[in-house]
Amino acid sequence: MPPRIAITPCRKMPDYVESVRLAGGDPWELVCAADPAEAVVRSCAGLLLTGGADVAPERYGEARHATVTDVDTARDEYEMALVTAAIAADLPILAICRGLQVMNVAAGGSLIQDIPSHVGTGVAHQVSDPKDVIAHDITVLPGTRLAGMMGKAVAGGRLAVNSRHHQSVRRLASGFVITAEAPDGVVEAIERPSSRFCVGVQWHPENFVASRTFLPLFAGLVAAAQP
Repeated sequence: MPPRIAITPCRKMPDYVESVRLAGGDPWELVCAADPAEAVVRSCAGLLLTGGADVAPERYGEARHATVTDVDTARDEYEMALVTAAIAADLPILAICRGLQVMNVAAGGSLIQDIPSHVGTGVAHQVSDPKDVIAHDITVLPGTRLAGMMGKAVAGGRLAVNSRHHQSVRRLASGFVITAEAPDGVVEAIERPSSRFCVGVQWHPENFVASRTFLPLFAGLVAAAQP
């Protein structure tokens, strides 16, 4: 029986659902009001944290930057509870874009609220159309779970990715390591070595569902979720 993978609610679900299905998992689209965090963690074999709105800076003790306008506080609270419970239960987690940011904040880290204001505009981090267009390369650290999953796709330590975000990791949560960076130093991937599987990526691998370029990330989650 395919392992059940819980997927957090977002506005653009189809690519996430199909990516999990292609990787051999059984997608479960969560409903915040109907699926309490603790019950979800007890009822699934893996957790996929999706992209979406900015994480409220109040969650990591900062006042809001002027660019932080699209915030869903109820979703923040729900997903942080999911992360906390999932890490405690050593449930496999794949976190994408906002999902990476939620995971980092839930575990005690903080975020750069606006990359153009705090880092600069030398690297394009918000390239929206088409959704699978390559925005820039990232440098992937050898010996990491990310490097292992992507294998030969990491040519010369570099990987080409799409990009749609203006926030990123500032203070890394305790227990996590950085596994990839953009040319401007923006964190592009993190993982938690002591967990069975706990990987976050800042780009949108689900958007490559047709080409299956990043299917190994979803396959890694599903494999870790096997009994």
